[in-house]
Amino acid sequence: MKKKSIMVRLFSLHIPLFLFGFFFLFPFLWMAITAIKPDSELYNPAQFPLLVRSPTLEHFKYVFTKMPFFFVWMRNSFIAAGLSTFISIIIGSLAGYSVARLRFPGASMIGMGIFITYLVPRTLLFLPLAYMLRSFGLANSVISLVITYPTFLVPFCTWILMGYFASIPKEIEECAIIDGCSRIGVFVRIVAPLSTPGIMAAGIFAFTLSWTDFIYALSFIQLDSQKTLPVGVVSQLVIGDVFLWGPLMATALLASVPIAIIYMLLQRHFVSGLTAGAVKY
Repeated sequence: MKKKSIMVRLFSLHIPLFLFGFFFLFPFLWMAITAIKPDSELYNPAQFPLLVRSPTLEHFKYVFTKMPFFFVWMRNSFIAAGLSTFISIIIGSLAGYSVARLRFPGASMIGMGIFITYLVPRTLLFLPLAYMLRSFGLANSVISLVITYPTFLVPFCTWILMGYFASIPKEIEECAIIDGCSRIGVFVRIVAPLSTPGIMAAGIFAFTLSWTDFIYALSFIQLDSQKTLPVGVVSQLVIGDVFLWGPLMATALLASVPIAIIYMLLQRHFVSGLTAGAVKY
């Protein structure tokens, strides 16, 4: 009986989890293998793609020595993603709390409108946004990304946090109001601390979306010193129809490290924010 239980658990839990994990981690494995594989093996069609006979760090050396703007692009990405995420979390928190808690005519329609706004493709917005940025003289700067990223981050953060705020018992807020706390005080002193997991989850998603953005950064910035990492890498390592796969995968692997660190450090808040928030509104 015990052996049967072990077999059932193996085929119903462990093997599916292994296949699931392998499926989602395989791209990172492919990046790592390509990044340490020398060109003689990388462009050899007779060699098994996942086999590395002579590992090398030449591709990483190429990134650090032949791409002088790499660390500048990394810094610009941090500035654009960090500031836009901070702004979006502040605005999204206030908007989400207002729609979830304050009862006023059209509240449900506003909530649905926020969700529909998030569904609008970014490819429809970058042309009018580019025209506006050039009109105000803000093109070719990281500030242009800090201004435009919230156009798709704020609706996303608002929708996520609406569900989390709705899951907090109203009685807690009512008790604070009876004790003389204002609505702003209730939000700052009670709701915001209780909503830390949801806010962290929304922040992680927002940072990831802005860190990996390509279309806005490509459209608004042409100066090498102001580009972000995704656009700068493509402009340097994709020459016409020639792809420098070794340095390209090495750069992609380095670019994924900050996101991986953030997810590992905030994993507990991220998981609890997803399970307690977004689906309850």
